[in-house]
Amino acid sequence: MPLVKIEIRKGFSSEYKKAILDGVHQALVDALEIPDSDRFQRIYELDREDFECPPDRTDAVTMIQITMFPGRSFNAKKKLYQAIVKNLGENPGIDGHDILIILLEPPMDNWGIRGGKPASEVDLGFKIDV
Repeated sequence: MPLVKIEIRKGFSSEYKKAILDGVHQALVDALEIPDSDRFQRIYELDREDFECPPDRTDAVTMIQITMFPGRSFNAKKKLYQAIVKNLGENPGIDGHDILIILLEPPMDNWGIRGGKPASEVDLGFKIDV
């Protein structure tokens, strides 16, 4: 049940934003083996003056923060980073240098899901130790 927060600069089309959402989600499905239906994603659009970044980045700079259950291997995380960069490079055409990915892994006890139960007490229906 990864929660995805994507920050971009304002001014891009709906198709561009949908391509980002689809590309990140497909990378999560492929690399972390989450169910295709497990999709919690948000895009935040910021004015240029509200989104500072190093001068070697373009207006396509994209920050992706993924909050997920702990337990994925280093190799699965590496595969995720590579899949996101590949997918977003293909569509909508973001250069990998403009993509920053951050993973947050709060303990399962810190997730209240499915009616207010700790995630540690819920059968998720998929494995997280990939």
